[in-house]
Amino acid sequence: MLRTLRLVSALGVILLTSQAVAEAQSDLPKILVLATGGTIAGEQPEPGTQGGYDIRKDVGEVVASVPEVWKYARVETEQFTNLPSTSLTPDHWLRLAKRINTLFHERADLAGIVVTHGTSRLEETAFFLHLTVRSSRPVVVVGAQRPATGISPDGPLNLLAAIRVAASPQARGKGALVVMDERILSARDTEKQYARNGGFDVGEMGVLGVVATHGVEFFYQPTRRHTAQSEFDVTTIKSLPRVDVHYSYVGADGGATNDDVKGVVVATTGFSPGERTFYERAQKQGIVVATTFPSGEQVVSPSSRDEPLMVAVHRLTPLHARILLMLALTKTSDYGQIQRIFNEY
Repeated sequence: MLRTLRLVSALGVILLTSQAVAEAQSDLPKILVLATGGTIAGEQPEPGTQGGYDIRKDVGEVVASVPEVWKYARVETEQFTNLPSTSLTPDHWLRLAKRINTLFHERADLAGIVVTHGTSRLEETAFFLHLTVRSSRPVVVVGAQRPATGISPDGPLNLLAAIRVAASPQARGKGALVVMDERILSARDTEKQYARNGGFDVGEMGVLGVVATHGVEFFYQPTRRHTAQSEFDVTTIKSLPRVDVHYSYVGADGGATNDDVKGVVVATTGFSPGERTFYERAQKQGIVVATTFPSGEQVVSPSSRDEPLMVAVHRLTPLHARILLMLALTKTSDYGQIQRIFNEY
């Protein structure tokens, strides 16, 4: 009899505890984690080593490995893909942006969305979402530099920080964000500079904020157009125009272009005579040419009347300039309008 009473008492405590947790959770913001794969979902044949890995873990496993998230948000999950980011294509970008826009349109209860992603192409996907998600609610892109089963995995802490940022009211209206190593970066300026912790940075533009123990803190915000203020609507777009990136160097005379290329971004500090001839010819064939510094740090002035019309890129890396030109070409091939777009985004 005594044993039965103890068992009933224990069950009562468990039920009360569960009820208390549920009540506490009901006041928390709701966050959806949308998984695309990447190292954050990596699983090694020999766990706890520095060896290779396969992308196997589903989003439920990835989120379950971070029980602390339940203090900050009610978390839902959705498996979009489970691929290394090097396998993603512009078609995946379109599908992902459309899915996020649909979720925000249909789910007023969502405070924000976290996208887990491989780090090799993370900066490109994040910038595409920065330009095409039509909501002021936060989209936070996050990844890991070490697999989930490796030594000292960084994915769990990165994911926790990303969920905290997505749940923060301060994150609204700041465009797509990248959260790595407890730093909040604008997707417009994020670059993967090296393949270890701290490898994501934003050059001279500065970090937007940090995820501290006591809370999420923002210090700056992007001023260029993005997300809810963007003119790019991908709802009916089935494919993106092809834009290539060329690299300028000593002895170069331009790069090869395929018949289906609509635009070229040239990473250059100045054209050689051979390059100038090549790109002038490309323009006469209807290819839009844009120039940016290899580092992306330079703000290039528009072409003078004596120079061929080339789009001047305002502080964007070649990879980011390519994405903006792809989207610009879905709307127009007019040089003046494309230059306006590069001036505003």
